[in-house]
Amino acid sequence: MAMKKYKISLVIFDMDGLMFDTERIGVLGWHEAAKSFGIEIKQEFLRDMTGLNVKSIEKVFKKYYGNDLPFYDIRDLRVKYVLDYIEKNGMPVKPGLFELLDYLDHRGIMKAVATSTERKRTEKYLTLAGIRERFDAIVCGDEVERGKPEPDIFLEAARRTGKRPEECIVLEDSANGIKAASRAKMFPVLIPDIRRPDEVEELVYRELKSLHEVINLLESLKEEVVL
Repeated sequence: MAMKKYKISLVIFDMDGLMFDTERIGVLGWHEAAKSFGIEIKQEFLRDMTGLNVKSIEKVFKKYYGNDLPFYDIRDLRVKYVLDYIEKNGMPVKPGLFELLDYLDHRGIMKAVATSTERKRTEKYLTLAGIRERFDAIVCGDEVERGKPEPDIFLEAARRTGKRPEECIVLEDSANGIKAASRAKMFPVLIPDIRRPDEVEELVYRELKSLHEVINLLESLKEEVVL
């Protein structure tokens, strides 16, 4: 079979757990919110809901807790916990993010955010971090019909920037995000956060330890990606 060559022209960033160290805060938020309703958050729920949009999280929640508990009330408490933490402590930016954005600017490689988080909170996080205007496109979980692990959100990011899927690298920390990037026929790069999603190992193009290493990866792919 003939080798195919591609040149990377768009890097798509997940947000929570990838650019910002907000997944850990979110987990604490789930536990605190659940206590208010007399329940304990299961690790299986936290595993399965990572990377999903709110509608999909609701389905996972009901799978583990049934239909009687007020999911949106619990989720609202969790969101409040996270926002209160950020207001008090600042936006927890992951190491290497600013350097990577500077590198992409220097190289002329476009940048997009594709996050399962809704638009309002996404705008707030990016603004607090001082990077809202540094992206060529921002696609949020409440703006696509099907959330991760379906490919819609990444395909929309490519569409808005005028890029083909095979020109795109996706930076993700979750299994659902890696599945979505793979289904979009892009190059999924895994940077694990709280938990390494072993179940998607075969879908990963590269696994890195931090955002710092993305620069080295892109340098090694400076001319073209060969498959």
